[in-house]
Amino acid sequence: MHPPTDDDLRRLGETLASAALAQHLTVVTAESCTGGWIAKTLTDLAGSSAWFDCGMVVYSYEAKQALLGVNPHTLEAHGAVSRETVVEMVSGALVHSAATLAVAVTGIAGPGGGTADKPVGTVWIGWKRRGGYPQATVHHFDGDRDAVRRQTVATALRGLIELAA
Repeated sequence: MHPPTDDDLRRLGETLASAALAQHLTVVTAESCTGGWIAKTLTDLAGSSAWFDCGMVVYSYEAKQALLGVNPHTLEAHGAVSRETVVEMVSGALVHSAATLAVAVTGIAGPGGGTADKPVGTVWIGWKRRGGYPQATVHHFDGDRDAVRRQTVATALRGLIELAA
């Protein structure tokens, strides 16, 4: 399977935009391995200021703690690429924004950084709607750094679309 193209990502963004506008929802992103790519995809759309609140790129442990309120113990005990961390990231994104829908991503895009337990391509994605419970899933994407990141962006957007439904 080929990674999503720019057009694929744009179409997903447009679908999310329509759903968000129809339901008066706003979006926040908390991104590690995608480096702001989800936010870029969404803000590339004209009129995104009507439904996109903000995005945070949080690579370091310190940034995850300062900008999203991730507990240092969570990072020490489970690592950045974990269910526990992504749940705290997505919850913190809502706490630190005015948005109603949040997505958070943390993973190992490669080419280095993988381990036996968490190989390159391991990505945790979390979603949460204000007032709801966080959802988190682990993915094992194939391909190079670009392919892993593209698949992460597409999966994150699909989850936001489902959450907005």
